Amino acid sequence: MFDHVVTSVGELRDLLGEPGPTTSAKSLPGLDPHSRAFLALSPFALLATSGADGTCDVSPRGDAAGFVRVLDDNTVALPERPGNRRLDSLVNVLGNPHVGLLFLVPGVRETLRLNGTASIVRDPALLASFAVDGREPLVALAVRVEEVFLHCQKAFRRSALWRPETWPAPGALPTLGRMLVDQLALEQTAEDLDAELEEDYAGHLY
Repeated sequence: MFDHVVTSVGELRDLLGEPGPTTSAKSLPGLDPHSRAFLALSPFALLATSGADGTCDVSPRGDAAGFVRVLDDNTVALPERPGNRRLDSLVNVLGNPHVGLLFLVPGVRETLRLNGTASIVRDPALLASFAVDGREPLVALAVRVEEVFLHCQKAFRRSALWRPETWPAPGALPTLGRMLVDQLALEQTAEDLDAELEEDYAGHLY
């Protein structure tokens, strides 16, 4: 299909070069004051997992800023809020505990990357600390930090992600209900499905 595929690290380095000294040295084995401050302001993260069979998944995680609990310099925990019950990330963790997390802060062009090993925990005190309106998560994801570092802003500069004037106009994409009806050939109307989704959001965020 392709004329040439890169198959070795040597070829890749010949093409793209070596990282600079600061880039090579910035990886830390645990959380420092700056990464703790970043986590305290972050309301959104992307969780990357891989199953025992090698299949990969990236899942969004979001809550009020500081929703990731820093337990110590080498341990963080995330609440598992109600979702669609696919449980892709959690099932992957059971087969392969290695995870990657990318944390965002609105308006900040840098991101925080965290790699480590995860476990699914049911510690009562920890779950109680994640309660919102009296509702506790049933489980949490505890991550043992192995590597953490700040990532530069080049991707955000190129994408202009935080610049509202570059955002698509409202309605540029169909609603989720419309897309699901088309993709799954559902008999119900897109309007009814959108209403069901809104009802679910209103009653089951926590």
